[in-house]
Amino acid sequence: MEAGEGKERFLKQRQVLIFFVLLGIAQVASKPKQYSVAEEMESGSFVANLLKDMGLEVNDLAARGARVVSKGKKTRLHFDRQTGNLLLNEKLDREELCGLAEPCVLPFQVLLENPLQFFQAELWIRDINDHSPVFLDKEILLKISESITPGTTFLIERAQDLDVGSNSLQSYTVSPNSHFHLKLQDSSDGILPQLVLDKSLDREEQAEIRLTLTALDGGTPPRSGTALVRIEVLDINDNAPEFAKLLYEVQVLENSPIGFQVAVVSARDLDIGTYGEISYVFSQASEDIRKTFQINAKSGELILTQKLDFESIQSYTLNIQATDGGGLSGSCMVFVQVMDLNDNPPELTMSTLIDHIPENLHETIIAVLSVSDPDSGDNGRMVCSMEDDLPFFLKPSVENFYTLLTNTPLDRETKSEYNITITVTDLGTPRLKTQHNITVTVSDVNDNAPAFSQTTYTLRVRENNSPALHIVALASVSSLFLFSVLVFVAVRLCRRSRAASAGRCSGPEGHFPGHLVDVSGTGTLSQSYQYEVCLTGGSGSDEFKFLKPILPNFLGLGEERIHEANPSFRNSFKFS
Repeated sequence: MEAGEGKERFLKQRQVLIFFVLLGIAQVASKPKQYSVAEEMESGSFVANLLKDMGLEVNDLAARGARVVSKGKKTRLHFDRQTGNLLLNEKLDREELCGLAEPCVLPFQVLLENPLQFFQAELWIRDINDHSPVFLDKEILLKISESITPGTTFLIERAQDLDVGSNSLQSYTVSPNSHFHLKLQDSSDGILPQLVLDKSLDREEQAEIRLTLTALDGGTPPRSGTALVRIEVLDINDNAPEFAKLLYEVQVLENSPIGFQVAVVSARDLDIGTYGEISYVFSQASEDIRKTFQINAKSGELILTQKLDFESIQSYTLNIQATDGGGLSGSCMVFVQVMDLNDNPPELTMSTLIDHIPENLHETIIAVLSVSDPDSGDNGRMVCSMEDDLPFFLKPSVENFYTLLTNTPLDRETKSEYNITITVTDLGTPRLKTQHNITVTVSDVNDNAPAFSQTTYTLRVRENNSPALHIVALASVSSLFLFSVLVFVAVRLCRRSRAASAGRCSGPEGHFPGHLVDVSGTGTLSQSYQYEVCLTGGSGSDEFKFLKPILPNFLGLGEERIHEANPSFRNSFKFS
C-alpha cells in the first residue's frame, strides 16, 4: 500500500513539473500582450476586453474556467467571464508598486482549462502627477566663511519626487539675492542643485542669508516643493574696534569725590566670539594721568582715583585704546576739563609800606600792594576797597597793582594815627575776601607857634610876701598838643637867689615896684597890679618874663577873695 501511495505522489510531482515547463515554453513562444492603465483608478475600472486577443467567444470563457493568475498573494485584477473584460480589483499606486522604476509593469496570465492554456499579458501602470517634489529637510544649513572667494560652488541637498517621467522633478529655482546664483548639474541620480557665490560675504554686513529653494516637476500643472536654505556666515577677524566718538569732552568739578564716574567710552567690534570681545586700556598715559584716573577694562567706565585741583591742572587729555581678541585695536581721546570752584580767597601782598609819614603832604605814597586769586573766571576777578571816611584812596596802577595815597594833607594835631583796612573780594559764589590792616603814624612838623590859653590872667596875692615872688604862671598851648592844654598855675613861695633869666621878647623887662618890697625882705602889696608877660617858644625854658605893667587894679582886699600863696608852686608853665 505504501508503494501505491509513493507512485501516486510521483505522478503528481511530474504533472506540476510538466505544467511549469509548458508554461515556460508558452512564455518563450509568445510575446505578452500589453495593456495599460493610469494609476489611482478606482476599483472596478475597465482595463481592456480580452476576448479578441485570446481568440475566444464569451461562451468559451465559462466553459473553460477562465481566470487571472499573477505573482504575489494579492489579486489586483479581475476577469469577467460574462463579458471578457479585464477590470481593476483595487486602486493601483504606481509609486507603491514600482517605486522609481520605469516602466511600471504588472505581469499576469489568464488560465484556461480543457485544454490547459495560458494567455500571457502585462499591465503597464501609467504614472500621474500625484506627488510634489519634497525636500527631506525643510531647512538646509550652510556654514560659509566670509573669507571665501566668489566663484566657489556649494552643493545642496536635492529634492525627492516619487513621480517618474515628465512628472518627475525637472528643475530648481532660488529666491533672488545679491550673493548667490543656482547651478543645476545632471547626474545619474537626477538633477543636482548647486549654489555659486557671486559676491564676497561680509558677516558684519549680513551675518545670515536666507534663501528659498524651490523644486519643480514636469507635470501639468507643475507641482513644487520648497526648502529654506539658511547660510550662516562664519566670522574672521576683519574688523577693528571702533569707538562711538573719536573725541569725548567732559567737564568735571574740581571737588568731585574719588570714585566719581568721569565718562563711559564705548567701542564696537562687528566681529563675534573672541574676535568681538573688547578690552579698554590707557594708551601712552603719563604717571599723573594713571594716578588720577582708572578705566574699567570691560565696561570702559572712567573713574576718578585722585582729587582734582583746578589751580594745579586745568585739563587732562587721555588716550584710550580698545583691543579685540584678535589683536586689532582702535583708539579715542577723552578731554577732561576741570571746572573751577571758588575755593581760594584773594591774596594781598605788600610790595612797599611806609608806616610813618609827615603831616601836611598831599598825595603821599603810603603803600604799594598787589592782589591775586588763583581761581578762574568770576572766581578770580577781584575788587579792592577800603573805608570811605579816611583821608586815603587806592589808585590802580598796572594789572592787579594798587597804590595807597593820602587824599588830603594830614594834620598830626588833629589825628596822629590811622588804622586802614584794605579788603580784597572776588566775584565768585560764594564771595571770598581777604583783609589787610595797615597802621599809619603821622609824624609832626613845626607848623604851630606857641599860644596862650588866655589873653589876660588875674591873680590876687597877699601882701607882705617876700620879694621876687612868682606871682602867676601862665599857660601856653604848645604845638605838641592841640586838643589838650594843661594849665598849671603855681605860686612859688620859695625864695630865689637870682632873678629870672632874660628872654627873647620884644619890649623891656618889667620889675616889681620898689615900694612893694621893704628893707627887711618882707614886702607888702597894698593893691593889685597887671603885667604883660612873655613866653619864648623853642627856648627850652618853661619860664615866662614880666614885660611891663598895664594899669593898677585897685580892688578891695577882702579876706575871702585873697588866694594864699603855695610855696610848692612853680613860677612858670611846663608842657608835657
